Amino acid sequence: MDAATAVPLHPVAAEALVAALADGWADPSRLYSASRRAQQLRDAAQAAMAESLGVRQDEVSFWSSGTQAAQAAVLGGLAGRRRQGVTFVHSAIEHSAVLHAAPQGQSVEVGVDRFGRLDLAAWDRAVSAPGVGLAALISASHEAGTVQPVAAAAGYCAEAGVPLYVDAAQSIGRHSVPPGWSLLSASAHKWGGPPGVGVLVVRKGVRWISPYPQDDLYRPGATGALDLPAVVAAAASLRAVLAEAETEAVRLSALVRRIRERVPATVPDVEVVGDPDDRLPNLVTFSCLYVDGEALLHALDRQGFAVSSGSSCTASTLRPSHVLEAMGVLSHGNVRISLHRGTTSAEVDRFLAVLPGIVANIRKEAGI
Repeated sequence: MDAATAVPLHPVAAEALVAALADGWADPSRLYSASRRAQQLRDAAQAAMAESLGVRQDEVSFWSSGTQAAQAAVLGGLAGRRRQGVTFVHSAIEHSAVLHAAPQGQSVEVGVDRFGRLDLAAWDRAVSAPGVGLAALISASHEAGTVQPVAAAAGYCAEAGVPLYVDAAQSIGRHSVPPGWSLLSASAHKWGGPPGVGVLVVRKGVRWISPYPQDDLYRPGATGALDLPAVVAAAASLRAVLAEAETEAVRLSALVRRIRERVPATVPDVEVVGDPDDRLPNLVTFSCLYVDGEALLHALDRQGFAVSSGSSCTASTLRPSHVLEAMGVLSHGNVRISLHRGTTSAEVDRFLAVLPGIVANIRKEAGI
């Protein structure tokens, strides 16, 4: 139940990975026959990924992780715009990978409401200010699940002449991303592809300069060798996931709705966060007052449930989730449930059955 972090390998990805190992070992930039076969695999994977994302093949590049792709989008996008401006505008709920790439002292943060939805009026003011180089908006909150108004935000960016970068790691394969963006990144292991494959899309006409030392500074691409079999598996699995997406969205939305309704009805002092309707189909987050988040995660793990938390006691930074803080909601005893194609209705029912007793026991041990 932690699909927002990583999804078990899709069967199609496993098949494609094994098949590509035989022909994908060579360097696709060389001229001998083994390299030509590898180049054909790379080009086919790039074309399949572009088709799945609805973009041009030459707009797609592969990176060693979703984090690297996201940071390349920010750093390369800002480098390409340094003559126009150096200010980086971003929402308050961006993933930490994006925030770590934000230039110190030259970033403008735009807030969200209690549902975790972007303040569009503040966004309009921020991107319209002089000296803005790049704007960033996550497609859907990776902690609250709320879908962001990407189309409206992109419209304000277009009026201001500012490129928009969208972190679509949680949306690709689950929820459509509206057009209007200039750069987009995704991560294969979020949709059931292998880990170690990030995807960056830079639309034609968007100036991007590599922030890394490499031969071609103007063509997006990771430095070092490409894990070609993993790339092939990522492209194949995304095509398979998209074919299932509509059916899976209906099924998972019903399970998430059941969790959103049952948890506050059976567990006292709980706040379910995020927009109840305009949200990712597979993700739900709630916070339990008077509960230690780490103790709750360990107790659920002993019952066979893998969940995530952004509460201070489980974060390496020893502070609450910056997303929940920005929303102004309860962050103590925070639990994020994110489901995937292998999650069953029976598993969700068992989770709902054991959760009230687990929370009650933790509160009792704390003297509450």
